[in-house]
Amino acid sequence: MASVALRNVTKVFGGRRNTVVAVDDLTIRVADGEMVVLVGPSGCGKTTTLRLVAGLDRVTAGHVEIGGCVVDAVAPKDRDVALVFQDYALYPHLTVYGNLAFGLKMRRTPKPEISQRVAEVARLLGIEELQQRKPHELSGGQRQRVAFGRAIVRRPQVFLFDEPLASLDAQLRVKVRLELRRMQRDLGMTSLYVTHDQHEAMALGDRVAVMADGRVQQIGPPEEVFERPANRFVAGFLGTPRMNFLNGALVGAGDSVGFEFAGRRLSLPSRLAARAANRTGERMVLGIRPDRVEMKSVACGVDAEASFPARVLMSETLGDHRNVYAHASDGQEVVAKMSAAFGELAERDVWAAVDLEQAALFEPGEDGANIALESYEVDARDT
Repeated sequence: MASVALRNVTKVFGGRRNTVVAVDDLTIRVADGEMVVLVGPSGCGKTTTLRLVAGLDRVTAGHVEIGGCVVDAVAPKDRDVALVFQDYALYPHLTVYGNLAFGLKMRRTPKPEISQRVAEVARLLGIEELQQRKPHELSGGQRQRVAFGRAIVRRPQVFLFDEPLASLDAQLRVKVRLELRRMQRDLGMTSLYVTHDQHEAMALGDRVAVMADGRVQQIGPPEEVFERPANRFVAGFLGTPRMNFLNGALVGAGDSVGFEFAGRRLSLPSRLAARAANRTGERMVLGIRPDRVEMKSVACGVDAEASFPARVLMSETLGDHRNVYAHASDGQEVVAKMSAAFGELAERDVWAAVDLEQAALFEPGEDGANIALESYEVDARDT
């Protein structure tokens, strides 16, 4: 396998009057044997990035490296990469064996080696008994395994995955996802994986790169990106239900710093207060994950300093938990993810108690920076 690096890569489509910047000064590195997942909304540049690595599109500026070598002028067939798409793209007239062997035959690989490599991959993927079937005789999951196998059997330097699980049903997607992760680790596959599914990204990636408008907003291990989002976009994109964003202002009182909104002052813990001490009087956005909000009938004790009154509008039960939707007194929405055992709370006045130790503070704006982070954590570039 080999490493992959994109260095200050830009891709522009169109002419002078109708220019679209699909990828904007992108720098990212995938280490040998690592899986990096690009995740973001439609149109953010994920698939274009993949196509630039594959050579299907040419970079407008910057460089693409594979195995330490610049490949900007190298043809796709000579880059030694394998692509797996959402569309399985299997040859309908060939058997499973024929589909797996096709790429090797085109490279004039000796027949005994073809048989050996196909047998190894079929065994790895659990499709040994399917080798004489044709694609129309296979289930969706089986066809996806064949598509994976066709890429693996070539033993390329780099694997590129473009939403390969998107057409599978929910349960099958989880099963195939686990198999893919196991294979990637067992084989040490250098992989760049594209998806818009945040759960898929968090489950598969050694690192996750959240993209928007052709740029990487933040890259890091999944748990780090989720727990310490660099900006409001990242915080809002990851998590279901999405993070609560409460608009208010920082206020100072003696040695303490608070967050004021909806007529209440929430006392910030020392971690946040230290970062916000020199910004009192400024408008800010408090970010709190729904699983760190609890709706209570009364506010007392320590909770009283981190609670505000709210009116529950509705709730939805999703198995073992319940999403509770409420409005604060100023109309701002707040969502709590609570145990289903709490029962129905609709149309009730409650106190929303929040865990401020786990909160974030964002500057105003859709992509406002998280000031709760140290400066070195905010840099999203993968240098």
